[in-house]
Amino acid sequence: MQERGQEHSSHLAPPDACAAMACLEPGQGEQHPCYSSTSMRILASMPSRTIGRSRGAVISQYYNRTAQLRRRNSRPPLQQLCRTARPSLRQYDLETDPARATLEDKRSLLVKEMLSLPPSKCSHILLIAPLNLAEKRTLWQELSGQRGTLRQRTQHRTSSFSSSSSLCGWSKDYIVLSCRNLWYRLLSQLPAMQPWHYALKQIGGRFGSSVLSYFLFLKMLLMFNVSFLLLLLFVVAPQAVYPPASANPQPFTGLELLTGAGYFTNSLLYYGYYRNVTLNEPCASSPNGSSSPLAAPLLPYNMPLAYLFSIGASFFITCVLLVYSMYCSFRESYRLGSSVKNLAVKVFCTWDFKVMQRRSVKLQCENICTHLKELLAERQSRSAPLSPWHTVVLFLAWFVSLGTALLCVLAVLHFSEHMHMVQQDHRMQGSSEQQREAILLALPFVVSLINVLMPYLYDLLAMWERLESPVVQVYVSVSRHLILKMVILGLLCYQWLSRRMVCSTEECWETCVGQELYRFVVLDFIFTLLDTLFRELVWRLILEKRLKRKQRPEFDIARNVLELIYGQTLTWLGVFFAPLLPAVQVLKLLLLFYIKKTSLMQNCQSPSKPWQACHMNTVFITLLCFPSFMGAAVFLSYTIWSMRPSETCGPFQGLETIYKSGQTWMQVLEKSNPNITWLVWGCQPLLLQFMSAILLAVIYVKIQMVKVQQKIMSLLNERIVNEREDKLFLIKKLHSVYKQRERRA
Repeated sequence: MQERGQEHSSHLAPPDACAAMACLEPGQGEQHPCYSSTSMRILASMPSRTIGRSRGAVISQYYNRTAQLRRRNSRPPLQQLCRTARPSLRQYDLETDPARATLEDKRSLLVKEMLSLPPSKCSHILLIAPLNLAEKRTLWQELSGQRGTLRQRTQHRTSSFSSSSSLCGWSKDYIVLSCRNLWYRLLSQLPAMQPWHYALKQIGGRFGSSVLSYFLFLKMLLMFNVSFLLLLLFVVAPQAVYPPASANPQPFTGLELLTGAGYFTNSLLYYGYYRNVTLNEPCASSPNGSSSPLAAPLLPYNMPLAYLFSIGASFFITCVLLVYSMYCSFRESYRLGSSVKNLAVKVFCTWDFKVMQRRSVKLQCENICTHLKELLAERQSRSAPLSPWHTVVLFLAWFVSLGTALLCVLAVLHFSEHMHMVQQDHRMQGSSEQQREAILLALPFVVSLINVLMPYLYDLLAMWERLESPVVQVYVSVSRHLILKMVILGLLCYQWLSRRMVCSTEECWETCVGQELYRFVVLDFIFTLLDTLFRELVWRLILEKRLKRKQRPEFDIARNVLELIYGQTLTWLGVFFAPLLPAVQVLKLLLLFYIKKTSLMQNCQSPSKPWQACHMNTVFITLLCFPSFMGAAVFLSYTIWSMRPSETCGPFQGLETIYKSGQTWMQVLEKSNPNITWLVWGCQPLLLQFMSAILLAVIYVKIQMVKVQQKIMSLLNERIVNEREDKLFLIKKLHSVYKQRERRA
């Protein structure tokens, strides 16, 4: 390469370049380049991304592209024009043969064609055109000059026309402009109307994108739970309008808020309250509980079908939202490639000059500084090879974590069997109702205690491993928490389906499962609050007051995110057995957001090792989809297709399986109208499995497409880097030629 540069460097230098002086000294050429004016002109005239192409060819190419764009937007098809109105071919040589036209003709044609395009299109074309800055500046000046002339003519015509126009026309234009300005202002204020807009900006500016990913994930979970409003509209509300006759309602004592039993047993909260009747029928129960005949109904309402299809539609909408969120997250996090290359953009192009308030300016400064720290930390991070001793430590740490998870599962299994026997003994001895309800809290208490204490062991293992990358630390911690929680939930699901549970009533096992899941959700929330109190507030007071350290605890991202996934999994598991459980989860998430935000601002510090969570949100959504949502969907599918419902309660009592209700309705529908047989086939389990396989295939294809786009972008970035190195090589060779000629002179 150097020999080739020495051979051809004389051809690259212009004739008047002999008098140019190079201000690069031999030892400083690599650190502080200071090129001469002739060298800078040569470097500026070199086309960016177009080595070996002339300016005339580039201008001619963009003229042809602009002409095609204008004709596609403005001209009708050629077949719709008469013969005299068809375009002439006298300028065919300029459009198709760029070599026969001069550079000035090509430039004038390009400017003429760009005048017919909007200013935004012109700016975009000049931005992506592979021309040097001097040529782009010349084109922009000519375009602005001709556009200014056209504007003066238009203003002159407008003034002459406005003198003869009426006052009605002016008022019409004023109203249109006012409505347009109002619409633009509303659009500009739309991002600020989003929930927690300023709070999320404040968290991201002070603690970085890693901590912000937790709150964005919490906000996304709220959106997923809103999809279960269908249950509230089509199941809960109709049953509340036509309540069944309740037998022996129990008084409210307050303990029901923890246990979910007692007063809540025969309420809208659980499956057993809903009946297998057609509402709004003459024989349906009246609102006061009596079964007096009513008037003829306008539209009968089948509660079992509404219950089944509302849950199915809610899960389908949630699945679509999950897949769409996963695809958008993959596109945003992986398509842009490495974020290290955006350092110059973050430094020079991030500031928003429309910000006027002092609070917004301070918040934007913190945001930019935090992002710069993350980018610099990611740029400086290097993955060092693992030593044999470090590999042994990692193996032992994983062995300990998996062994403790297995021990916790065995402990939960034996404790559940023990509490089942204790509950039977108390029922035989005739214990009080409050004692039996208190026993119901034992198993959720133990499981929640395990979920709170085990992460401290994982923190000790992380300190022992001493992983350098904070991203790897979060991924390892997330994996360990996920294994523990999902294995325990799998064991509990097996016990619920086998009906080995501690229950307050023996008649309706679906209500027992709903009560159990309600207790798990409530106790998980309580233990989360206690963990926040002791882990962040009390530990901060100990560090500041007793140990006299200017240090605060850091926000544990992996632990808090897995708590959200665990709570959402409990909600999806229990939505069939407790239709109002998503409402409890929404209330829990709202309280968690404000409590976590207040504790974060008052008790925590920013991460000691800044790191950018560009892929973190994608990982969280993936974990929410496959282990959590898919597991809950499999659990409910098995319940609907295989489990026998209770004989004395619920909307599906007296049937072999819950799916029989849908089959019976399909058979009646097919007999009434044979033209809708496709609907019967559309609800078969095999077709649903086929649709699920297609959905998974679409997810896989989308992920692979994003990865291919990322690879293409990396190749294009590599090409730009190579061209930059070629330019530096050429200009260094020019300097060497200047020095040689200077010495000879």
